[in-house]
Amino acid sequence: MAIYALGDKVPDIHSDAYVHPAGIVIGDVTLAAGASVWPAAVLRGDDGAIRIGRDTSVQDGAVIHCTHELDTIVGAEAVIGHLVHLEGCVVEDRALVGNGAIVLHRAVIRTNALVGSNAVVPAGMEVPSGAMALGVPAKIRENAVRPEMIAEAMLTYVGRLPVYRSGLRRLD
Repeated sequence: MAIYALGDKVPDIHSDAYVHPAGIVIGDVTLAAGASVWPAAVLRGDDGAIRIGRDTSVQDGAVIHCTHELDTIVGAEAVIGHLVHLEGCVVEDRALVGNGAIVLHRAVIRTNALVGSNAVVPAGMEVPSGAMALGVPAKIRENAVRPEMIAEAMLTYVGRLPVYRSGLRRLD
């Protein structure tokens, strides 16, 4: 795994978190217990801070960044899908950001909300609890998310952790 300090900014990775050998974590990044960072995901806390909550997965190819003024905060039991880009935003507990989605500065994805695949959540938008954000730019579809939709995806990645910790081995 590639874990880097940047000056005095040192990642804080809980002993029960998982960073895949091809994941990259730089600077002021905190990973809580059970958080996971998968292949080719990059979490770069150079300008501000990145916080990833308990049992949250940051999946393959995701990019999480921040700004001098805006940290990026992801709560517990959230799902950050493949190729997602988060920057200077908040994703609350038990939210899901679908594959290829982009969530920009000062946007807030509330608990039990879902951002659809390839959606773009523009700066300052709030996705209410239980709503979906779909399209480019994202439009809100109220009362469209059942909590079990997100829980199933989250539990899939929590379940992968013991398999990867004990069974992943490089063959070349």
